Formats: sequence, structure tokens, C-alpha cells
Amino acid sequence: MTAPASNAIAVTKILGKLAREEQGRLLSILIGKLRDFQLAEDVLQDAMVSAVSHWGRNGLPASPQAWLLQVAYRKAIDRIRRTKTAELAGADLTLLMEEASGQDDNPDIPDERLRLIFTCCHPALERKSQVALTLRTLGGLTTEEIARVFLDRETTMGQRLSRAKTKVAAAGIPYEVPGPEQWPARLDAVLGVVYLIFTTGHAGAA
Repeated sequence: MTAPASNAIAVTKILGKLAREEQGRLLSILIGKLRDFQLAEDVLQDAMVSAVSHWGRNGLPASPQAWLLQVAYRKAIDRIRRTKTAELAGADLTLLMEEASGQDDNPDIPDERLRLIFTCCHPALERKSQVALTLRTLGGLTTEEIARVFLDRETTMGQRLSRAKTKVAAAGIPYEVPGPEQWPARLDAVLGVVYLIFTTGHAGAA
């Protein structure tokens, strides 16, 4: 086996581990900045694809998570520019460029997953959509895996997830942990989702 091929295999294993352990955290940060679930998923995937060749040539960066975030920000900027959209659901393009250029200087990655759970569990979404969206973004499950959990068809679940993401954006659902006055309407859903993530992960084969 040639060195480039063996490097690519090693990098793929590292990325697989990162995807299992850190994807939810990285995705939470990106969604918080971009205010767009689909864009965040797409640019994180693009960054991981870029990592295979870049890390294979140059070795693992000091902070793989920070590297992925930085590249994902750059991918997002490129996509926004291509669509000629200077404003993206509240995300400031200038601020995004600063994040892309300064991420290496600040390798500490915050944990925004609790905010994302509350966003996914907003009362404007149906309970089934709340759970499915959380399993997709934080649990890292594929649409097919989530469909199996609910005994749905994959196409049906894909449509449900797409509608939920669109509703979050259209309704301007805030990316935050709400104040105590809003907890009664949200905590049941949040706790239910946390329980289902645990049981789904426990029962899953992967």
C-alpha cells in the first residue's frame, strides 16, 4: 500500500471518530452562527471531505475540531457569495469571515448542544419533528436510521426533517436556552428527546 493511500485510510478513521464524538457539538456551533440547519450540515460535510486530502498531505492539525470549523466557515462564505445573499437568517457575513480567519487562534470549542436541543424542541414543532430533528443534528443519525426508529419510510422522514428545518428558519425560532418562564412548555419535550437519544444510542448497532 502506498503512503498516500495509507494516510488517507488513517485520516478517514480519525474523521469517523470525530464524526461520532464531535459532530453534534460542531454542528451546534455552525447552526448557531449560520441560523440554517441545512447549510450547517452541508458545509461541515464539505469540510470533512477537504480534511481527507489536506490532512493526508500535511498531517493532522493541532486542533482538528478548530480546523474543521474554520474550513466550514469558509465553505459557508463561498456558498453565500455564490447565491448572492449578503444576509443569511441573521448571520453577518463580515462576522463569519472573522470567524473563518481567527478560528486557529482560538482552538477552544464551546459546547452549544443544549441551545440546539431547545431550538429543536420549540413548541412550534410537532413532538415527532422535535425528536427527529434532534436525532438528526445532535445524534448524528441518518434519515434512514431515524425513519426506522419511527417505523416510517425514509422519504416520509426526509420530508418531515426538511419541513422542520424550514419552519425553524421561517418562524425565526431563537437559538437559545429560554428563560425559566418558558421551561414548562419546553422541558417535557427536551427531557423526552434526551431519553430517546439515550435509548436509541443504546439500542443502535453502530
